Amino acid sequence: MTDWSLQDAKNRFSAVVDAALNGSPQLVTRRGQPAVVVLSVGEYERLRNFEKANLPTLAELLLAMPQDDGGFERLPLPARPLDL
Repeated sequence: MTDWSLQDAKNRFSAVVDAALNGSPQLVTRRGQPAVVVLSVGEYERLRNFEKANLPTLAELLLAMPQDDGGFERLPLPARPLDL
């Protein structure tokens, strides 16, 4: 991702758009702070569809895992070190 100051992005807007259309989102800063990201409509729609899919979060997936009712089985150690 390329960073552009707002003034540079204004002066070279065609280059900002072309880079976004070629698959590279462009970060525009204002007073040195990130302000907006320019991306292609295709990428925007992909992200919107992902958001609309209502997929569970990582935390929700972890909380949905079956719980173990006891300790882990301890396997006996080999009689000799393993050859690697």
